Amino acid sequence: MTRFSIQRHYAAMQPLIALSQGVHTAGRLEPALIELVLMRVSQINGCAYCLDMHSKDARAAGETEQRLYMLPAWRETKAYSEREQIALAWAEELTELASHEAVSDVLYERARQQFEEAELVDLTMLVVAINGFNRINIAARTIGGSYKPGAH
Repeated sequence: MTRFSIQRHYAAMQPLIALSQGVHTAGRLEPALIELVLMRVSQINGCAYCLDMHSKDARAAGETEQRLYMLPAWRETKAYSEREQIALAWAEELTELASHEAVSDVLYERARQQFEEAELVDLTMLVVAINGFNRINIAARTIGGSYKPGAH
């Protein structure tokens, strides 16, 4: 079922891996916020492998089942902080680019109230990276379900 092996071509993925690791190691974004964004973008893109990975990593890091379950409907609950809500809206708009105006000025102004410029750049790079990983795994038809937390 898999078209090509991600593991066999791991070297080709190093720039994308470095981008993702750079955001994580910079430490400007909270780990829980990072996992929520990774989950939400992977939900939008329908990447089973990434959903498996990030749901398990989020739970291993202490995220609650309830917040993971409600993530597709995050606008309809008070379970997420204002900063998390803005990060999720930013991630959604960047993922679903329909035009050059897709990431609205209104959202940018709200984001700048919650995120320093370097944090917003990190958030943007995180969304770019997970969209790339989603697309690679979907193209390769990588099978989800066997990921072990912390294995990436």
